[in-house]
Amino acid sequence: MDVVILSRIQFALTIMFHYLFPPLTIGLGLLLVFLEGRYLKTKDLQYEAATKFWTKIFALNFALGVATGIVMEFQFGTNWAAYSRYVGDVFGSALAAEGIFAFFLESGFLAILVFGWDRVSAKMHFVATILVALGSIFSAIWIIVAISWQQTPAGFVLREVATPAGTVMRAELASFREVLFNPSTVDRLVHVLLGAFVLGAFFVLSVSAYYLLRERHVDFARKSFTTAIWVAAVASIAMLISGDSQGRMVARHQPAKLAAMEGIFHTTDSGAPIHVIGIPDSEEKTVRYSLEIPGLLSFLVHRDFNTPVPGLDQFGADIPPVGLTFFSFHLMVGLGIYFIVVTLYALWCLKRGTLFNRKWLLWVFVFSVIGPFIANEIGWVAAEVGRQPWIVYNQLRTSEAVSQNLTPSQVLGSIIMFGAIYAMLFAVWIYLLNDKIQKGPEPVSIPPKGSLRDAVDVASRYPGHTDSLTEAKDKD
Repeated sequence: MDVVILSRIQFALTIMFHYLFPPLTIGLGLLLVFLEGRYLKTKDLQYEAATKFWTKIFALNFALGVATGIVMEFQFGTNWAAYSRYVGDVFGSALAAEGIFAFFLESGFLAILVFGWDRVSAKMHFVATILVALGSIFSAIWIIVAISWQQTPAGFVLREVATPAGTVMRAELASFREVLFNPSTVDRLVHVLLGAFVLGAFFVLSVSAYYLLRERHVDFARKSFTTAIWVAAVASIAMLISGDSQGRMVARHQPAKLAAMEGIFHTTDSGAPIHVIGIPDSEEKTVRYSLEIPGLLSFLVHRDFNTPVPGLDQFGADIPPVGLTFFSFHLMVGLGIYFIVVTLYALWCLKRGTLFNRKWLLWVFVFSVIGPFIANEIGWVAAEVGRQPWIVYNQLRTSEAVSQNLTPSQVLGSIIMFGAIYAMLFAVWIYLLNDKIQKGPEPVSIPPKGSLRDAVDVASRYPGHTDSLTEAKDKD
């Protein structure tokens, strides 16, 4: 295999492993704000216990996210030197802003969030929780700005730069505002954040459902589940709206990607169909075993069933790999619809008061957490593979961006090394997650004030604290 393919595999390996953690961190950050806010409002100690428990999970994922994210930045210099030279002036400003305005905010207040329960006031701790959640979101903003600029570059000028190998072109920053608000930033940012909220919510739902099925930490699990199901449902529905907006943005700025996502090989005189299922055949230029809805793609893009959508035949050789783009996009959409259906059904059961009695539904939620992890990963696969053969769309080809002094054996060796290290990190992550989940939240302590009768009244809200005290209350 050549250096370009191996370098792409290496970067895919490292970034997809890294991306297990940031969406979960962002999603859990939002849940922490809601849970601690409920604690401040109700003074219910189970909400405090829930916030403390999920904070431990948040901190674990934050640490692994930082550790795995550093690796990617080094690859820009080792594997993608030509790319770094081309985009460094633009890309570097966004990465610097991420470190200055987001990472230090999140990591600084994380110490208060984790260790400040008994050291600062409840309101100050809540402020720290909000700032940590905002820090994780701000971090995503700057990374999305950089990635979106590669998809829809703006706010730059090309200049010739002399190097030992000769004169090369370099993109230089001309308007930071145009870079920040390039045509795809807002749509992509909203979609990514919603995907993170869905993942965080489904993670909480999974663990809470597990506790309910095992009849452990029941009050804690009910409160965590009820909070998370609302976040999951709202975010899942919002994802559908965001996806529609992003699809129209892709149609305007990256029509070849849209054609690959939907398997549109030929431009037709009438409206383009949506392929609900099918297998694209690039040799025969068709989608086999297709179930299609005529004109729906044209309606979604143009709000008109008859307006044509450009097919792949309009773009010559500059088209992305159709099969991988098509399948990753369709699987992401299918999972998104599943999230909407299962969360709305759970809310309907919650309203009727039957949710926690449906064990089969709780088992569904235990395993459904796998779906958002997959959806977040393959969403990026569809976006990044759909950009090919360009690493900076219509500006710099991926084949021209790789470092010139690399050999295939060097890259292959690093892939094997990273694979081994990441396998161990994944095992450690799973072990620590399981350990924290098995231990569960800290037991709720009953405030030692008031009469014995008052203590029993408080304890009666929490299963497991009333057996020995009920008899004492009668004597009191």
